[in-house]
Amino acid sequence: MPPSVIRPVRLAGRLVLALAAIAGLVVLFLALIVLTDGAGSGIPAWLTTLGIATVAAVWWGRRRTWPTRLVPFLPVVVAAALTASVCIPTVPTTRQYPPDLPFVATQHWSLATGSRVAVYHYPPANTGTRHPVPFVYINGGPVRGISVLDHRFLQLLARQGYDVYAYEQAGGGRSNLLPMDQYTVSRSVRDLAAFVDRLGKGRVDILGFSSGGVVLTRALADPRVAARLHRAIIAEPGPMDGPTARIAGHKGRPSARGLAPAMTGPRSTHVPRYAVALGLMRLGLLTPDTGLIGQAEGDNAFTAADLGSDTASNYCARDARRIPVEDTEQNFSFSPAASLRVQQTVKESPSIAPQLSRSRTPAMLMIAECSSQVRQWATAILGKDPAIQRTQYMPGVGHRMWNGLDDNNNRAAAIVTAFLEDKPAPLPNYPTRSEIPTFLRGHK
Repeated sequence: MPPSVIRPVRLAGRLVLALAAIAGLVVLFLALIVLTDGAGSGIPAWLTTLGIATVAAVWWGRRRTWPTRLVPFLPVVVAAALTASVCIPTVPTTRQYPPDLPFVATQHWSLATGSRVAVYHYPPANTGTRHPVPFVYINGGPVRGISVLDHRFLQLLARQGYDVYAYEQAGGGRSNLLPMDQYTVSRSVRDLAAFVDRLGKGRVDILGFSSGGVVLTRALADPRVAARLHRAIIAEPGPMDGPTARIAGHKGRPSARGLAPAMTGPRSTHVPRYAVALGLMRLGLLTPDTGLIGQAEGDNAFTAADLGSDTASNYCARDARRIPVEDTEQNFSFSPAASLRVQQTVKESPSIAPQLSRSRTPAMLMIAECSSQVRQWATAILGKDPAIQRTQYMPGVGHRMWNGLDDNNNRAAAIVTAFLEDKPAPLPNYPTRSEIPTFLRGHK
């Protein structure tokens, strides 16, 4: 083989070996991150990787002449630089709360549970009809700020004479953080009871959406908490307990997932530190209270664009090209670690079906046609709660039923207010308990 060919082949071979060495060191570093649960912001894992790599480089170059002894250190330097980026914060490590909204005052209430939550109040408009029972909204997340879309829907209810209150669950939005081990679905239920007590206006009507619907369902299964509730609306719930969470069923009609344009804007997952931390947490390889990034840092880093196709899955396929902006960049807030922790406690919880079967609080279930939720999550509640008086299957919308498109907000408000005022339902009562098997077989 002529020298003109041998030299490029040797160079390519050395380059491949160098890249393999770099990749091996990165994999070693990630393995150590997992084994140590990211202790010390990943620095112990980084130092260990650097030490092993340095010893290997010294051994590899021991028989070489002095200048060439430095060659094995080149992959070490590159790998050290790549992995060091996982250990260096690029956002503040203390919580940076969203600024107050311009259209509603933010109150901060200390609850008997120890939680300090952000509260929003929309008094009833000066209309002829005022409803005497306060209305409380629990948003989804589970640990997420209330979006501007939600605020607009709450304003609509207030204009119809309802005294509307909403609070961001502990750790979400402008509410204070909790120690990671205190984020549990049981704590969320206790916070709900404490919020109603702090409100001090007797029993309340309540709407729980998505994971907020899970909190509400579990509250209905607890007689001590249910005694504080006048009427309950469970909208697009997640799994109510561990057995329900393990159900592998179908979802609603096709959503816009995979059809909508990709979300724009900065992503924390484009930064190595947060891509590694949040990715490994989502895979279950790091715990929510990992030492790699703190809760506050993760909250500060996470952006709306990080939700990716999860947002599109909340809308029908037909709406893929007109998905509204759900929130402002300044108001958006999501706590990935705390949300995973709450979801884990739901998955680990025993069945609440026996307790829910004794519920007596009048309730309504709302289901979306293009729901991204497993259908059995909703039908399990319908089948076990004898106090559910009506089910409203809402056509033409996805998981986020009040979304500002067309007349969807007004339609959702009409369903909510009809139930609260004990008026005829705008839609057929469907599915009923007896229709659950047919509903599921039809993949509705």
